Amino acid sequence: MKIVANLRRSAATVDARTPATRDRALDGLRALALLSVPVGHWLLGGFTTSPDGVLHNASPLASLGFFAPLSWVLQMLGVFFLVGGYASAKSLARSQERGASTVDWLRQRTVRLLRPVLGVAAVWALLIPLLGALGVPEGTVRTGSVLVVQPLWYIGIYLVLTALTPWCLRIGRRLGGWAAAPLLGVVAVVDVLRYGPWADSVPSWLALVNLLPGWMFAYQLGISWAQGTLRKAGAKLLLFGGAALFAVLLTVFHYPASMVGVPGVARTNSHPPSLLVLALASVQCGAAMLLRDRIGRALRRPLLWLPVVVVNLSAMTIFCWHQTAMFSVGALGSALGAVPGLTTAPDSLGWVLARLAWLPVFGLALTLIGRYARRFDAPWQLGRGWKAALGAGAGLFAVYALGVV
Repeated sequence: MKIVANLRRSAATVDARTPATRDRALDGLRALALLSVPVGHWLLGGFTTSPDGVLHNASPLASLGFFAPLSWVLQMLGVFFLVGGYASAKSLARSQERGASTVDWLRQRTVRLLRPVLGVAAVWALLIPLLGALGVPEGTVRTGSVLVVQPLWYIGIYLVLTALTPWCLRIGRRLGGWAAAPLLGVVAVVDVLRYGPWADSVPSWLALVNLLPGWMFAYQLGISWAQGTLRKAGAKLLLFGGAALFAVLLTVFHYPASMVGVPGVARTNSHPPSLLVLALASVQCGAAMLLRDRIGRALRRPLLWLPVVVVNLSAMTIFCWHQTAMFSVGALGSALGAVPGLTTAPDSLGWVLARLAWLPVFGLALTLIGRYARRFDAPWQLGRGWKAALGAGAGLFAVYALGVV
């Protein structure tokens, strides 16, 4: 009872300190999209252990087909970039009202995003030789490095989109609620070229053209939403039109059902994004916009608002360190041999049930790591020497990662 009373007291305090102008719905959507990242990686990723004790990455998607629809829910990058675009548009406007330049705004946003990334990279630059000295197999260390790098590339994409925010605003003012439509068209044309009957004569690099418009689609929707040109009618079109396109691509054009890559399958929806990713993003963005008011009202309840605040305050820590948390538990488990749901092949319903039991353990590991890693999110109170060392360490890890990913 005391714990419950303390929780209610903390929730009431946080609620009272929240400005009345705070957009709780936007924070709720951001928290939901952020939490889908670790939950998705923890459920859609697994480990196996070879006879020599090396930990290898594995995926239940390779054996369990029913996991593919689960990826439609757990891959919430559409909401992630939608909220990012909305927040960037509002943030840039506030910065300009204070008299700051666009360059200053971009510098602040870049530093805020890169600090935690440099932190995790520098720590892993130290961990790689340390783990080797402790007797951890080289292959296991490589597995951990691959896991850590997987989500970090989204930060690079996000930085590019952030830098393009002034141009996205101009496009939004010119095209209104249809500003994201040309991006959808570009991805559609590239998909027709790379998947059509002439695909063998199309260069493989053409797929990379989808990288920018594919991820900018939801970001531009967020920009238009912030500008007020994307209203309820547009949200409904996104929801129902996206759902129809999604169904056609799956049933008529036989796009892969999984929203993430499946080991052993050459064709993937996410690297780079296919038209199916944009269809799903359209559904997610339309639903998010239509539910905004309801979400905002629900988050007026202090006990619902408290976890949203906690997640948002720990956003980059969660994003950058959740794979390290899972790897840490998996590496310890590999010393025990075949541990159900942890180091056994993810190819049965039993594995799924066991993995669900491991999720709180991963969460606890992330919480423990986050107690120390959160200092990378705040401004660094370090001298130039320490900053240079962190930068050098991050650079070394980047070179290593390029060789193993």
